[in-house]
Amino acid sequence: MVDVAPAVRTLRLVAVHVVARARQQATGRFSLRVTPGGFGTPEFGPDSRRVRVAHGTLIVESDAPGAASSTAHPIAGSSMRELADVAGVDLRAALDVGQDTPDMGDAEAPHELDQADAGDAVEWLADVAAALDRVLAAMPAGSGASVARLWPEHFDVAIDVAARPDVRVNLGGSPGDSFSGEPYLYVGPWTADRPGDDGFWNAPFGAGRTRSQLDAGDLVGSAAAFLLEGLHRLQR
Repeated sequence: MVDVAPAVRTLRLVAVHVVARARQQATGRFSLRVTPGGFGTPEFGPDSRRVRVAHGTLIVESDAPGAASSTAHPIAGSSMRELADVAGVDLRAALDVGQDTPDMGDAEAPHELDQADAGDAVEWLADVAAALDRVLAAMPAGSGASVARLWPEHFDVAIDVAARPDVRVNLGGSPGDSFSGEPYLYVGPWTADRPGDDGFWNAPFGAGRTRSQLDAGDLVGSAAAFLLEGLHRLQR
């Protein structure tokens, strides 16, 4: 059993059952984005609403004409029911964000959230997002890259791109899950292609690198270099 920080598990539950649920109930879509200090929805609805988490706090924003507002509520000590009420979502409604949708558990139970561990997790997500920006900047035209999304069910941030016309690949990173308790990056081809040195392809899904295996002095740069190496191997 991989030991994942409890803060990561709590943030994943909030990402799925509060933040993504808010977008899904309004638009039918559930993917999220990395935002300052955390993660959240894009703007949606007639009031340009946003639901996001920053620094261990749930924030609900509205930019309705003449009635702009922000509401903040701490995650630590709050139940899923309380957070859902702040976000204006219905926990009784069916929710499916893929086969890895986590069970919400007791909606009335208060959640603990270690602020240091939570900060570490969202800082890693921000580093991955910054590395993906560098990857996008280095890619040739016609790569068909997707938008960088935070997928709540996995609680990771990723893009997918065309390495070749018939080979797409996921590039991204996670703050910890069943594969690794430590934050890590991944290169996940959609096909069985594993070209070049077998030592690079070290994971069931393709290739992974933990944060401790990167250059701590240039974390974003070395993360981008790893992701680009995987892409270039598949391009060749």
